[in-house]
Amino acid sequence: MQQNNNQQPWFMDGNSQNYIDTKDLGTVQDEMYAEALAYKKCKVYESRFQDQGLKTMASNHAEHHRQHFDALRNFLDSQN
Repeated sequence: MQQNNNQQPWFMDGNSQNYIDTKDLGTVQDEMYAEALAYKKCKVYESRFQDQGLKTMASNHAEHHRQHFDALRNFLDSQN
């Protein structure tokens, strides 16, 4: 994913228009669903792993997916 110097995701670079069409909205919603599902799966793995290294890895991946979900949600909020 390409980012600008402000470390904002590419879709929040300030060059976007103030509206989102139906097809793009559906795509963003699909991505949010995928990120939420990936987060939940990582949390399940984290709770089931016995090895601390694996628990940490699953936790880090869960946080990564949560951040992606939040970035997508913030993008949608900025379009209102």
